[in-house]
Amino acid sequence: MSHGSVEAFSAGSRPASHIHPLARRCMEERGIDMSHAVPKHFEMFMGKPFDAIVTVCDRVLESCPTFPGDPERIHWSFLDPATVQGTEAEQLRAFEQTSLQLATRLRLLLILLARKKNSPHEQ
Repeated sequence: MSHGSVEAFSAGSRPASHIHPLARRCMEERGIDMSHAVPKHFEMFMGKPFDAIVTVCDRVLESCPTFPGDPERIHWSFLDPATVQGTEAEQLRAFEQTSLQLATRLRLLLILLARKKNSPHEQ
């Protein structure tokens, strides 16, 4: 979404052994290549500097570690679509809704990050 202006990473506190098939399907339908994607634990990124840390699960908010440089912490509380019960169509709809909500918030975050980067107070 940032056209290369932002480098993003994804990890969790209790990553599954595989990416949920409906999550993979949803992302690929949005044009995101998931062929090399694998679940990662946030410990993999310990010691690396970040401008911002976004948590999307209340459980992770509590366990998110400290990263160098005290990056801005942003929390978006989302229902885990993998916990939705029902038909495959209902489960897929939950993943699609979460994907849409994430995309909306990410667009706003990109605007805020660009403003912050271009702010004379930050230079």
